[in-house]
Amino acid sequence: MTTALRRRTVTARIDTSKPPALAPAAYTATVVVNTAPGNFDGYQHHHPLAEVTHPDGSPLRLTFYASSRIKDHEATADAAYCVGNRQGADDRDQTWPTDVRSVSTGDVVKVTGPNHWIVYLSVDPVADLADTP
Repeated sequence: MTTALRRRTVTARIDTSKPPALAPAAYTATVVVNTAPGNFDGYQHHHPLAEVTHPDGSPLRLTFYASSRIKDHEATADAAYCVGNRQGADDRDQTWPTDVRSVSTGDVVKVTGPNHWIVYLSVDPVADLADTP
């Protein structure tokens, strides 16, 4: 007994007219607030810190996509400072929790860049414009 076999050819068409969409490069910022007495005098290495969280206890990770405004770790920290002072949202529409104080002198912003470099930046006092020559 013989069995007949049929050969089928399947052709796949791959559209190469546009490149695949890549995820945009993103920076994430995590703010840790200085909980030491006198925390507004600036951060010292022995000061206790507390990570800012959502009301459900999950960590607040602010996300900012690389753009003409967000070019580096410092620009990301500045954007996180603005969100932390209730002046808008991050690029995923996350806002600052209402039950957390605003970002102030002595707090620390941890920024992770798209290349996975991590930079910690301390929030310093803002110079009084009257003191500027």
